[in-house]
Amino acid sequence: MARAQRIEVPGGIYHVSSKGNRRCEIYADEVERRVFLQLLGRVATRYRWTCHSYCLMSNHYHLVIQIEESGLSDGMQVLNGDFARFVNARHGYEGHLFRNRFWSDLIEEESHLLEACRYIVLNPVRAGLCARPGGWRWSSYRACAGLEFAPSFLAAADLLRLFGRSPAAARRAYRAFVHDGVR
Repeated sequence: MARAQRIEVPGGIYHVSSKGNRRCEIYADEVERRVFLQLLGRVATRYRWTCHSYCLMSNHYHLVIQIEESGLSDGMQVLNGDFARFVNARHGYEGHLFRNRFWSDLIEEESHLLEACRYIVLNPVRAGLCARPGGWRWSSYRACAGLEFAPSFLAAADLLRLFGRSPAAARRAYRAFVHDGVR
């Protein structure tokens, strides 16, 4: 029996995640994390995604992306497929890197968007990988907090506009909002 197609809402914002097959690590090292982010940038451009937040963990990743008309499923297929082919070729592996289909949740309220973005960047803290979100290099937190430049695919300014009018005030409010979630 065929799976039901996902419903893609034009202009919809989605929290999406993919997990490693059999809970395996999907990134062996920093090189693979960088390649994944490069692929994410290409897919975001090709499918006209707006990426508001991301975090690469060891055996899964999270994104908050907004689509224009469609392209969520097609883009995720390209992202996961291209990355799996890269990893398999690099290590001489065969088979699936990712478990099942990706998970997605349509975000319909601004408060849900903010909570999803906070949840994503706090993932490494809650997993005990770092003490503070700024300690994890593989999430959008550092760029949104003003600690480093944002990658080209990350719409940090769009997210920060929800926190204030001036960039400095918005970054301060964003940092405080995220840190409130640690407590």
